Amino acid sequence: MSKGKKILLVVVIAIVVILLGLVVVVPLLFNLDNYRPQAMAYLQEQTGKPATIGHMALTVFPSVSIRIDDFALGNPAGFPQGNFVKARRIYAVVDAGALWNRQVVIKSLELDDPVISLLSDVRGKWNFENATSAKTRDPKPGEKPLFTLGVISKVNISGGQLNVANLLASGRPGPTYFEAQNVSSKLQQVDLGAFTESAGLRIPAEPGGLFTSVAYAATREAPLVAQGTLKADQLQLGTMAITSVQSKLRLYPKQIFFDNLNFRCYDGRANGDLAFNFAGQDPHYSTQAQLKGVNVAKMLEAFPTGRGKMTGTLDGAIKLAGDVTHSPDPLAGMRGTGQMTIRNGQLPSLQLNKNLMLLARLANLGPAAGDPSSFSSIATDLNIANSKITSNKIAIVGNGTKVDGAGSMAMAGDGNLDYQGIASIAAGQNSLSNLVAGLAGAKIENGMMTFPFGLLGTLEKPRFLLRAATAAGQLGAVQTLLQGQQAGQGATAQPGQAQQQNPADTVQGIVGLFKKKKQPAQQQPQQQQPPKNP
Repeated sequence: MSKGKKILLVVVIAIVVILLGLVVVVPLLFNLDNYRPQAMAYLQEQTGKPATIGHMALTVFPSVSIRIDDFALGNPAGFPQGNFVKARRIYAVVDAGALWNRQVVIKSLELDDPVISLLSDVRGKWNFENATSAKTRDPKPGEKPLFTLGVISKVNISGGQLNVANLLASGRPGPTYFEAQNVSSKLQQVDLGAFTESAGLRIPAEPGGLFTSVAYAATREAPLVAQGTLKADQLQLGTMAITSVQSKLRLYPKQIFFDNLNFRCYDGRANGDLAFNFAGQDPHYSTQAQLKGVNVAKMLEAFPTGRGKMTGTLDGAIKLAGDVTHSPDPLAGMRGTGQMTIRNGQLPSLQLNKNLMLLARLANLGPAAGDPSSFSSIATDLNIANSKITSNKIAIVGNGTKVDGAGSMAMAGDGNLDYQGIASIAAGQNSLSNLVAGLAGAKIENGMMTFPFGLLGTLEKPRFLLRAATAAGQLGAVQTLLQGQQAGQGATAQPGQAQQQNPADTVQGIVGLFKKKKQPAQQQPQQQQPPKNP
């Protein structure tokens, strides 16, 4: 080996030894556990929340940083015992020069497995707010503070969990209404102090409509406190859940914006925006989304009153806004608009076609076979307000039927239904079809019979009712049928010829469609009429 190579090898070995010495010796020289009480006291002084640190250590590779194990920041006074945030491990990359002068200036943070639990009391105050009574001791002349947070240039989160709930009147946490699982996020220029300030923030007014709100525009009074990206395995808002979430993220004082939000939704995909505002007494949310390929049956499983009521694949667009309320009504405090189309599904509890096909079989109209609960498409508009979903135009294409309707439904309690519509089925004009038309108030034109109907009752027990014609129309239909029957009474049926249906049986079957369904009851014996005097 040449002399030059030997010198180079010695230099490399010396550098490695020095680096190893720094990695081993420097942490021993700086026993940061001695500063744990000061660090916890500083955090409590700045935030008004009790702080706990299990262990602190200094690392110098790959950068000078402080490792914090078992960190927790508790709830402030006025909230139940528990932690606002806790993390298994935190790496705080610090300024090496400032650390040599016994100051901690944080340049970036990495949080492993943090759990953030947000709580709001009945006055709208949150546990993440810094208490106004928190003491901030002014340093003595010439004295520099031990810790300096300020604006942190970078914050990375992995394996996080977020829970949001309100306190009940009893002071105990209520049910979680927003939850995020396995969150990873990369944020820049993070000012934690600005986000948690308890001072009031002016919220802009909402002139000009439903969605011209703070959700999509920040005012000069609301400076940006962080921005970046977010990924999560699952977000759950109330009973609704979305998965494989990716979004851009903006944070303002007491406001969070999920921009360009993409996610999977019950076997389908969706994209849009979501925003939360925590400044009022009740949290406010607003969202707009485009949905494609959503499994309706799986989506309705999220609502107890909707389970098993419909299947199919949904495409649509929706805008929603409202306040988070603790109500069993999923529509409470919500308002919004939208359009949707559901294809190739079923309405098992309604079986609209079953009622229409009964008419078809009685009068030899249209198709008389097939699944009576199936449909090929449902297209409708949506207007959500006053705890109701109202539709001004509903178009249903079923198994041999077409329906145009309008109406509203509520989801509170049993879920009341109030819909009116016009149904159409194929029809040839004959005595039986004329009878059906007369009794049902229908019209026969261009080979189609159209008649009005109503859909009332509840989601659990819907009632399909035909809107009967007037008494005069019904009487005329029956007379027409009877005249046709009398004209053919003398004729003898030929072998193989189908026997005509008895008009009395037809009338009895159709009249059953107009009667309200009664609950099963014990049959009462028929009262006998007294014999007439001779």
